Amino acid sequence: MPLSERARIEVYLPDAPSMAYRNLLLALDREFTYTFGGCTINRGLDGRYLSRIGLPLADRINLLYSDTPFALDKNFHRIARYADSLRAAALEALDEEAILVVLLSVYHSE
Repeated sequence: MPLSERARIEVYLPDAPSMAYRNLLLALDREFTYTFGGCTINRGLDGRYLSRIGLPLADRINLLYSDTPFALDKNFHRIARYADSLRAAALEALDEEAILVVLLSVYHSE
């Protein structure tokens, strides 16, 4: 069975009750849906991170991801720039220390 490599983009956002967080999640949902044909949102996940001052904090997060039609290794710089622009937009929209955007290769069965 042939496999095709795809680049997956994941964005981890805090699950906060503020309208800014809901608006950003909706905007990313639309961005991924119209750019890549769809996305998945896993809501209300339990997360942990170390704050800048070194204290461990519990955090509820939403994970939004989409698979692009591109292979990561052949389009790395272009996809990395796109991921950087997503992160910058998220940091501008929210009052957060950090936003995690992840790129990884996945393989789809054809």
